[in-house]
Amino acid sequence: MESFIYEASPGRVVFGVGALDHLPREIEQLGARRALVLSTPQQVELAANLSVRLGHRSVGVYPHAVMHVPVEVAQEAIKETGRLGADCLVAAGGGSTIGLAKAIALQSALPILAVPTTYAGSEMTPIYGLTEAGLKRTGKDRRVLPKTVIYDPCLTLDLPLTISIASGFNALAHAAEALYAENANPIANLMAEEGIRALAHGLPIVKANPRDVGSRSACLYGAWLCGAVLGMSNMALHHKLCHVLGGTWNLPHAETHTVILPHVLAYNATAAPDAMRRLERAMNVPNAATAIFSLMQKLGAPTSLEEIGMKRANLPRAASLVMELPYYNPRPVTYDDLLALLDYAFAGRCPHVG
Repeated sequence: MESFIYEASPGRVVFGVGALDHLPREIEQLGARRALVLSTPQQVELAANLSVRLGHRSVGVYPHAVMHVPVEVAQEAIKETGRLGADCLVAAGGGSTIGLAKAIALQSALPILAVPTTYAGSEMTPIYGLTEAGLKRTGKDRRVLPKTVIYDPCLTLDLPLTISIASGFNALAHAAEALYAENANPIANLMAEEGIRALAHGLPIVKANPRDVGSRSACLYGAWLCGAVLGMSNMALHHKLCHVLGGTWNLPHAETHTVILPHVLAYNATAAPDAMRRLERAMNVPNAATAIFSLMQKLGAPTSLEEIGMKRANLPRAASLVMELPYYNPRPVTYDDLLALLDYAFAGRCPHVG
């Protein structure tokens, strides 16, 4: 066996139907007394519900999280957190809300309790992102890793089907990239395979019956594992592309990850054969890239950059931005390669392996 380093992410996970009932106990476990509940404007009702559950332990609701965490939004939230004297953050929602909590924690070191309602996986990583002047900057810092995560599948029952599917492929992308990460290790590989298996099994059932608790539980379990392996792995080409596309052109986060995923897998297939074998074993398919693309089509996920708002004229600049500050990737990346990959993704063509 090759040498490796394994570094587990600290944190407490409370998982199961009805797990949200333990929210007051978990706040006490953190030693907090003045929790600020964060959400997007669309999920203010959920945030208000959590605030009521916390009673005197809540200092209120801040429902202003937005996608890609613009730096000015983060600055306003930091000011409000200080004004209210909060000693804990409760992030209710998906990656946008958890991302805002991380931005606050990066400055204040306040503990985060995350209550995910999507399959984004951000709650399991020490990775943060801030967007300023059209550029998304990411980093890692242990201060932003949530101390506690409450996974309650019931909170995903009303998640719109289109968001559920895209969010699920976003989670798959985390695990797929972890399998060929520069610092991949056998423990993370096991978790990644199990997360992929759970999502590949659960998503088609969610599509057929969005309110099936069993399949929702499987997907949330898979998203947890996929997020955890992202948190312990270095990112590569897939995430770099998505950060550029999302941060610069404000493309929807999960949908961007969905569209890009099969094309990066196809690009890396020959350079990361063990990662592809693990993906294929988890999904029980002969070719990872084309199988994921077919599953996207079957489930009605977006398959092209054009349909999520990208303009063909912007593809050359996107390729240039990726090349300016490239991430590690198992296969060397050139500008021409990127432009060809982006062209396939823009048109929504079946990925080319080779």
